[in-house]
Amino acid sequence: MTLVNGLPAHILLVHVVVVLIPLTALALMAAALWPRAARRLGVLLPVLAFVGLVSVPLTTNAGEWLERHVDSDPLVRRHTELGDGLLPWALGLFVLAAFVWWSGRRTAGAERGGRRSALPVRVVVGVLSVVVAVGAVVDVYRIGDSGAKAAWHDGFSKTAHQEGGSDGS
Repeated sequence: MTLVNGLPAHILLVHVVVVLIPLTALALMAAALWPRAARRLGVLLPVLAFVGLVSVPLTTNAGEWLERHVDSDPLVRRHTELGDGLLPWALGLFVLAAFVWWSGRRTAGAERGGRRSALPVRVVVGVLSVVVAVGAVVDVYRIGDSGAKAAWHDGFSKTAHQEGGSDGS
């Protein structure tokens, strides 16, 4: 996918990543640390994480196409380098989200059967979920910041232009 309605697809797809990765990170932390949230989110958690995961390479590929269609610039190259690092974080979110969902279903069945969940596993998964969620959100921020700098560094004036000419009309 390269163009959507005449615009570079990257410009549109990036919004999916910017929304879904932090949203998934927040939902994962809630579900991993609060079993009731995991039950309420249910299968939505891994589905959200999967859509976020799939959106990353689509956005990256569209960005690589865009990079080949703009002037070479160190800011663009930096943004591209940072963008290539998001996929492992998105994969981590998905794997942990699927595990939290699966273990939540398993734990619910075990509790009905009178067995208790393994607290050490929940603690490890909770810590991993927080680390991966924070890492993913920080990475999305860094990538977005570098992309904004690449797109806008020479694209605006620091002083406002007067509307209607210099005589105030």
